[in-house]
Amino acid sequence: MRRYRTWLVAALALVSAGVARADSLLVTGAGATFPYPLYSKWFAEYNKLRPDMKFNYQSIGSGGGVKQITEKTVDFGASDSPMTDAELQKTPGLLHVPMILGCEAIVYNGLPDGLKLTPAALADIFLGKITQWNDPQLAKINPGMKLPEIAIVVAHRSDGSGTTGVFTDYLAKVSPTWKSQVGAAKSVKWPVGLGGKGNEGVTGLVKSTPGSIGYVELAYANQNKLPMASLQNADGAFVKPSIETTSEAAAGVEMPADFRVSITNAKGKNAYPISAFTYLLVYKDQTNADKGKALGQFLWWAIHDGQKLAGPLDYAPLPKAVVTRVEAEVKSITVQGKSVIASN
Repeated sequence: MRRYRTWLVAALALVSAGVARADSLLVTGAGATFPYPLYSKWFAEYNKLRPDMKFNYQSIGSGGGVKQITEKTVDFGASDSPMTDAELQKTPGLLHVPMILGCEAIVYNGLPDGLKLTPAALADIFLGKITQWNDPQLAKINPGMKLPEIAIVVAHRSDGSGTTGVFTDYLAKVSPTWKSQVGAAKSVKWPVGLGGKGNEGVTGLVKSTPGSIGYVELAYANQNKLPMASLQNADGAFVKPSIETTSEAAAGVEMPADFRVSITNAKGKNAYPISAFTYLLVYKDQTNADKGKALGQFLWWAIHDGQKLAGPLDYAPLPKAVVTRVEAEVKSITVQGKSVIASN
């Protein structure tokens, strides 16, 4: 009997150790809704390669992702809008790892397809200065289009989000009034409109509200078959959101050492003006060996094989020159002083 008890204790210890190992490979993250469709695909595909590694990602908005990685309640955060200097002071050693390029479509409901908007008109709509769809300013931009005599309903994010950070960054660049009265941030005091949580929430508002207009990531617009406006870019051309026009926006941008860059209102004949990199936020020095190595190896896969999955989900892959630099960044992530992907 004593021998049996000894064996049972040893067996339970092995089971417990196995559970601990399995738990150590449950990698948790939180943040941006902007890249969520792609991240979901990545996590599922990578799990096929590494069945011992699973992800738990909460799509709660970039603001929530920044908060949780700052408090170290998750293994990685996610944000479409780079963290500010003030935010980074609270998180020494936190890296911005570019994952993919995306763009924000201006979607609407209750109007014909083919709507065109200038930067000034878009800003005035979100400022509450243009309140009717048949406004003379909109009619002048869209000659021949029958604009309905209905009120404009603005839909915006209610949560702190990188999608809002990118959108307001663009508006602050093109509208001095927006810059002075509202500004650019993940969360702002909206002059007008209804709030929805996440890209999903804004998509739902626009889809169910005649006369509405909002900003959502391209994948959400396409999946919900919402009409998208053509925006006048910095070169004066009216451009629709697409993978190609998003890539064009990043083509001439000089990437800083820490990768925190804005590519809104970029130059280029076919550049779509509300484009952005989206980032995973990862600590350079990983304290958990198993999780750190697993996360680093996933990042390496994502910036290589994972890029092939971007196009079908309406994201643009990272430019090759950026991938080369991101490789060095991922290699700089360490566990006990050793690179997490030293074998690559």
